[in-house]
This record gives sequence, structure tokens and C-alpha cells, in this order.
Amino acid sequence: MRMRPLRLMAVLAHPDDESLGIGGTLAKYASEGADVCVLTATRGDGGRYQEYRPGDPQHPGAEALANIRERELRAAASVLGVRDVAFLDYRDQHLDRANPREAIAAIVAHLRRVQPDVVITFGPDGAYGHPDHVAISQLATAAIVAAADPAIAKLYYIAWPASTWAVYESAFKKLTAKVDGVERQVVPWPDWEITTVIDTRRFAPAVSRAIACHESQMSVYTQLQKLSADEYETLLGVQSFYRVFSTVNGGRARETDLFEGIAP
Repeated sequence: MRMRPLRLMAVLAHPDDESLGIGGTLAKYASEGADVCVLTATRGDGGRYQEYRPGDPQHPGAEALANIRERELRAAASVLGVRDVAFLDYRDQHLDRANPREAIAAIVAHLRRVQPDVVITFGPDGAYGHPDHVAISQLATAAIVAAADPAIAKLYYIAWPASTWAVYESAFKKLTAKVDGVERQVVPWPDWEITTVIDTRRFAPAVSRAIACHESQMSVYTQLQKLSADEYETLLGVQSFYRVFSTVNGGRARETDLFEGIAP
């Protein structure tokens, strides 16, 4: 008989990845009694502050922004029911230049501390090719192998289909990342490749409140208020994943629960 709650750990790159990326999923499992942990690689120190870019006189500077965004993440986590928030303290927009052995070891330490049953991270595409997202996908995946922890039964990648990306980009903007002179764009996951779909409609209001906690980024997020009810549900009411590995289940039947196959 299981002696502890189920444990879910998200390994992400920036403050706000947790709310916009998988907020409904985190809130759902926290509400059901699971221990939910968010490990974030950076504090978002390289980003904009409201509409002001780094270097603008109105921008508070990297260190101050990092402190602001850490507070915002902790507030959003509280709204979602996440009790454990940790940081790796890498520089924003430099994660792909981190020493991989050191970064993997740091993630391994958190995996062994938390002992999650299920881990979620970005897919190898980094959502839209963002180098930090790509890096955390690679580092987190390698860390699970290096940890060799039998407690970790499943690994999932965030896998947004075309329907979700269409709403996201209509509300915000076309997401691209220019890396080494090459423009990277969103490539939606095909529906057949998605292994797991989680119904998070009940938690959409909490996710909206969590997103609002990221006040330093709200010059972008205000566009959410313009979504129709159907668009809002598509973006926040359903979350999709690719099951990278599982030691407890398999097959092509689509899951509706990240903990499927794990004894309660």
C-alpha cells in the first residue's frame, strides 16, 4: 500500500512557463492531493519589464527583474496549489551555454530530493525553438537517466497541437526565435502523436489568476481578456502531452491521467 501522496514535478525554463504552459495540469493534481513541485532553470532576468526591454531607462535591470519575477512565480504557484518551488539560478537566455554536467547534476539533486512519480518538461522543439526551452528539455531528460531513480515512473513532454497554438498566437503574437541567424517557428504536434490529454476546464479561472500574478509580463497577457469562451477553453481547458517513457503502462490508447498505471 502506498505510504505517500503522488508526486508531480515540472522542470521548466522561466517564471510564467508554469502558468501558461501547464497551469491547469498543476492545479488539477494539486487539488487532488498530489505533491506538486516546480523547478525553474532561470529567474527570467533577461526579459522585458512590461513594455520596456533591457537597456531601457524604465527597465529595472536584470537583478531587480529576477527578484520581481521570482516573487511573481511564487505567487502564481500559490494560486495553483504548488507547494514546492525551486530555482537552478542560471542566466535567462543563456541556459544552452551552461555546463551540461553541472546543470544535469543540479537537476538530479532536485529529482532525488523530491522523488517524483511523474516529470513534465518541454519537448525537444522547445515549443517554438526557444534555446532555453530546448536546453531544459535536453537537461531534464538526461537528468532522469543520470538519477536512475526507480521512483520516477513517467516522463512527459508538453505537446501543443495546432488548435492550441492557433488560439495562443491569435491572442498574443506569432512566436519565433532567431538563433544563429535562423528563424525558428512553432511546429505543432500532430494529433496522432499526442499520448495524453488532460481536462483542465475546471481550473481555467485559477490559471487565469496565476497568469495575472506575472505582472511584469502583463503587457502581453492582457490579450487573454479578448478571447472568446471557446478560445479560452481551447487554450486553458485542455492540456496535451507526449509520454516519453513509462515503466507502468503503454500502448496507443490515449491517456486522460498523467498518473495512469501508478498505484494510488
